[in-house]
Amino acid sequence: MARVAELDERAAGVLLHVTSLPGPHGSGDLGPSARAFADYLAAAGITWWQTLPVVPPGYTGSPYDSPSAFAGSPWLVSLTDLAADGLLDAADATLTLRDGATFAEIQAFREPWLRKAHARSVARAAQRDTDDLEVLRATNPWLRDWALFSALKRRFPDQAWCEWDAELAARKATALERAANELADEISYHEHVQLWFRRQWRRLREHCAQRNVALLGDVPMFVAHDSADVWSHREAFFLDETGKPTVVAGVPPDPFSATGQLWGNPLYRWDYMQRRGFDWWMARLGETLERFDAVRLDHFIAFHRYWEIPSGATDARVGRFVQVPGDALFERARELFGGLPFLAEDLGIVTPEVHALRDRFRVPGMRVLQFAFGSDEPNDYRPHRFVQNTAVYTGTHDNDTTVGWYAAASDAERQRVVAYLGGVSGQIQWDLVRAALASVANLAVFPIQDVLGLGSESRMNTPGTVEGNWSFRVKPEALTPELAERLRGLCGLYERTPRWNDGDSHAFVRG
Repeated sequence: MARVAELDERAAGVLLHVTSLPGPHGSGDLGPSARAFADYLAAAGITWWQTLPVVPPGYTGSPYDSPSAFAGSPWLVSLTDLAADGLLDAADATLTLRDGATFAEIQAFREPWLRKAHARSVARAAQRDTDDLEVLRATNPWLRDWALFSALKRRFPDQAWCEWDAELAARKATALERAANELADEISYHEHVQLWFRRQWRRLREHCAQRNVALLGDVPMFVAHDSADVWSHREAFFLDETGKPTVVAGVPPDPFSATGQLWGNPLYRWDYMQRRGFDWWMARLGETLERFDAVRLDHFIAFHRYWEIPSGATDARVGRFVQVPGDALFERARELFGGLPFLAEDLGIVTPEVHALRDRFRVPGMRVLQFAFGSDEPNDYRPHRFVQNTAVYTGTHDNDTTVGWYAAASDAERQRVVAYLGGVSGQIQWDLVRAALASVANLAVFPIQDVLGLGSESRMNTPGTVEGNWSFRVKPEALTPELAERLRGLCGLYERTPRWNDGDSHAFVRG
């Protein structure tokens, strides 16, 4: 593979989740449009492609509420590539789903084709598939639990795992064996989907590396309670005898929320994990690093301490901070992986101890330009206060787009922007992109919505809401050669185009 950048080298990146790519089947996937987007990034002088988590999304479509911390999302498997591999007919992949389809509609459209591909794969009994599945099972212990969990969720679609038969919920050996025998075909289906995901992801990663485009992933801090992880590792979480959480995650009240945030995720028993050498976390990080060149660690604050809320609380005001053995965790990760290719999402109310943990392990933190101008008080989000070991963002997936943010800003905030930047051009997104590129931060990242100058209607997520999130899609015609040339010029001007980039231009394959 070609060389890709390190996080300590000066570079630029674009934040775009795979589902936001254009494509004929309701949302983007790992097929032709993903490879074409890598071509486009290379032509634009962009070194990093950052995505959101690529695990199966939760029941509302959120990739941060996944039923698995390890599995790849079935809905990212390309039907077009399955057809190219002979698992679907060419005509199958030409059937299309309308733009603007909901997450449920996308699932309903794609699943029958995945099941048809599974039936064909089983019928042809190819030796390669058999061998690859055996390797996948042997090297990924989570796969059996995920496949069985998914099969059981199909049998009991309206029940959380702790509501199943008591012996299944408690994972009694006889109950697991009986379920595995009864659901063998369904288990096989979920194993095959993971095999296809892995093949297609490796194809995409190799394609990116050949173009000197590195992949930056994302690991959520917490996992969903109704997940294969909690079901198969009950002892690693604070649960009662029925499997329900006794305490849950959130954040305490702050200037932005008088009642804090009640997330509801089960909390880790860090003492138990440390005694086992953090084996679950090391497996999780290892699986993610099989897919990505570097990884953003969501809610980095909780590697130092987390806010523990009693189960049943109605908001986050009642709780306490609990310390986490973060130093020991990162020491183990460095020992196991030979380095720490991580980026700390150190946003929010961050204590000096969190900064110290981050800096002891030389993990770069994040700075968001939209946070820089809310008051006259000095703050670390202003570029003149940056250090090199930092990633600067115009905004994140949880923020409004830069165009939307500026339109909604107060007059005072806009005046600070104008004063700090020495004027604005009428295209505020490019003013912030230029400010990010010009800063000393090693990495400058922009959501694709900012590159395209899109408004609030195109934001990816509004925290605290359920409806209307995770559905943004790029229009194929938006990614023009002129836009790539503009990005490349700016990246070159601010010395963020990799020296080893050959400068070849690749056309974006639309649709």
